[in-house]
Amino acid sequence: MTQKKIGPVTVETVQGDITRQPDLDAIVNAANAALRTGGGVAGAIHRAAGPGLEQECLPLGPIKPGEAVMSGGHHLPNAHVIHCLGPVYGHDKPEDELLASCYRQALLLADRDGITAIGFPAISTGIFGYPIADAAEVSLKAVADVAPSLAAVKTVRFVLFSENDKAVFDHALTSI
Repeated sequence: MTQKKIGPVTVETVQGDITRQPDLDAIVNAANAALRTGGGVAGAIHRAAGPGLEQECLPLGPIKPGEAVMSGGHHLPNAHVIHCLGPVYGHDKPEDELLASCYRQALLLADRDGITAIGFPAISTGIFGYPIADAAEVSLKAVADVAPSLAAVKTVRFVLFSENDKAVFDHALTSI
């Protein structure tokens, strides 16, 4: 685990499974617009949470790139799931602002709800094609920009699927 203190918030990077982070109050879903099960991170979260998650989410969608909504965690070890729709790289413009908005909106939602510890995947880096190094810079800068204004959130964890993704996020974290 790599850590860095940014204002009142500790930002961490770990390699692992985002659905197995029992010490976090909320995890973030790299959602699709309809907030349905889908593949990738969304599929893993929905499978672990059970069918109640999709049932709760359907009336919350559709959402647009950069937006975030919150649901319960259902069968996950986390009380909440915050669903963000990241941009499709090369299609949704301006992709850097939309990606940053995902992280800001999720953190502000979490803070308003009193969530103290939240976990993020690398939003938009899977099937949406966002280059991992660019995504790491944009997401960590967004967290650093909003961190000083957070009252409740004390831990932000990036839960990354591969060793390579973690190494890229570690490098970006040391650079901010």
